[in-house]
Amino acid sequence: MHETQDYQQHLTLRASPESVYAALTTLDALSAWWTAASGNAVQDGELTFTFAPGSVAVMRVAVEPNERVVWSVTECMMADWVGTTIHFALEPSAAGTSLRFRHEGLTPQLDCYLDCKSGWDHFVPNSLRDYVETGVGHPNQSDEDLARRVVREQSRATASA
Repeated sequence: MHETQDYQQHLTLRASPESVYAALTTLDALSAWWTAASGNAVQDGELTFTFAPGSVAVMRVAVEPNERVVWSVTECMMADWVGTTIHFALEPSAAGTSLRFRHEGLTPQLDCYLDCKSGWDHFVPNSLRDYVETGVGHPNQSDEDLARRVVREQSRATASA
C-alpha cells in the first residue's frame, strides 16, 4: 500500500442497498455493528459514536438515500481522525449490494493507522456484513471485537520486542 493511500474496502453484501443504507443510518443498526450511536443520521445531521466513557467521535452526516453515506469527522478521541471523511458508496449488484468503503485521510503515515486498520478490517467486512446478512453484528466490545483487540496487542508486543 502506498503511504498516502486512504484505507479502503470493497465488498459485495447479500442484502439490498436499502438494507445496507438502513444499517448506516439508523442508531440501533449502527450500535449493532459498530459502536453505540446517538444523534441524527439524516442529511446535515450529526452523529456521536461512543467507544468507551469519554471516548467519542462526532461526525457530520451527508446522505443520498440508498446510494451514499458520508461522515465528516469533526471531533474525535483520536486526533488523527479529525478532518478525515468516511465514505460508504452503495450500488445494486446481482448478489445484493456492492459497497465501496473509504476512510479518506486515514493513511499509513498516521500514528493510529495500524490500530484503525485493525478496527475497520473487523467492523466493515465482518461486523457490518454479518449484520446486514444475518441481523447480528459484532460491535465494539463484543466477544469478536475483544478477541481482535487481543490479537492486535499481541502483534504490537511482538513488533516492539
